[in-house]
Amino acid sequence: MKLVIIEPLGVEKEKLLALAEEKLEGKVEIVYYDTRVTDTETLIERAKDADILAFSNLPFKKEVLEHCDNLKMISVAFTGVDHVAMDYCRERGILVSNCAGYSNTAVPELVFGMVLNLYRYIIECNQAVREGKDKTGLVGQELEGKKFGIIGMGAIGTRTAQLARAFGCEVYGYNRSPRETEGVTMTDMDTLLRECDIVSLHVPLTEQTKGLIGEAQLRLMKPNAILVNTARGPVVDSQALAAALEEGRIAGAAVDVFETEPPISEEHPLLKAPRLLATPHVAFATKEALYKRAVIVFDNIACYLDGKPQNVM
Repeated sequence: MKLVIIEPLGVEKEKLLALAEEKLEGKVEIVYYDTRVTDTETLIERAKDADILAFSNLPFKKEVLEHCDNLKMISVAFTGVDHVAMDYCRERGILVSNCAGYSNTAVPELVFGMVLNLYRYIIECNQAVREGKDKTGLVGQELEGKKFGIIGMGAIGTRTAQLARAFGCEVYGYNRSPRETEGVTMTDMDTLLRECDIVSLHVPLTEQTKGLIGEAQLRLMKPNAILVNTARGPVVDSQALAAALEEGRIAGAAVDVFETEPPISEEHPLLKAPRLLATPHVAFATKEALYKRAVIVFDNIACYLDGKPQNVM
């Protein structure tokens, strides 16, 4: 059996391969690539002889997978698998496992870094000091007492709610399936959008969530409200969000995810919008989270080899 780790997984090569050897106990031949590529030809060349593949959020489409005659299992080093041709995998009987849970701490912590930046003008304050200016126009707001809305009350949404409560916020939640969380007032999405000062998105990308936040939803939000998206880019209509910011219909937004992976075109509408804080898909990217992710990747493979697959999508 051949395992191909087709791209770096955010952990130093020596540490990653040592972890793989520990978890897999010599049951597979391991091939490791220390560069990330996206072109179809190179992906086919790297993957074509693999029995098992490991990668993070590389787009892996049918035109690559159909050349992988030996492929039996993919261990995706990511929570979502919308970048994988899942229909084709099911058709071929290729098992796909994900890495849910590794970023349950990292993502909520970035959410509050973003919110604090928007509320306290931290980036602008830094620039003001460097330019010899004072705090004029930079008086911020406190989180305490604000209504904090969370759309998607899974593990990450729940942890976000805990942090919001620690800041003294009133926390509201919306989830498609019924769910109760301590200290969270569950409500419908329209009410949450109307009432909350901060709205944070924590939903996967599916046919149901694509475009979940569009012009109609943004018009429900208060003029002083901010929107935070660390979920998936297509969950929000970027053109509609840019227009809402430009017209002052909401007070700000923080976006870590876009329709494609960074680097983002300088023509992207959000990059020209006022009061937009953008980060290059880093919510999950802490040293601790990436190591946790690698552990889950190899645990998934080990369980598959033992005939007890876990985290199957």
